[in-house]
Amino acid sequence: MERAAVSTPTRSHLTAVPDLPNRMLRTNDSRAVYSVREVARLLSLSLGSTYALVREGEIPARKLGGRWVIPKKRFHDWLNEATEQTTHGPEGWA
Repeated sequence: MERAAVSTPTRSHLTAVPDLPNRMLRTNDSRAVYSVREVARLLSLSLGSTYALVREGEIPARKLGGRWVIPKKRFHDWLNEATEQTTHGPEGWA
């Protein structure tokens, strides 16, 4: 009895998954929101710390179903505002 040949993909056939920071910086990304994990990486924070900031309302986010999403425009506006406040804070700060 003959066995059918089954081809298994080799490493050269597998497509590389782009790393998260590069994927988030693409201009053709039409998604309107970030995930909490993406924001954590953008801010160089732990996932747990980022979820805490989201739940406290510090990072602008919405809960859709059981999932938190962060609107990109609101996030970048918030980040720019937070950065401006840091650089123009009380005397002796930053």
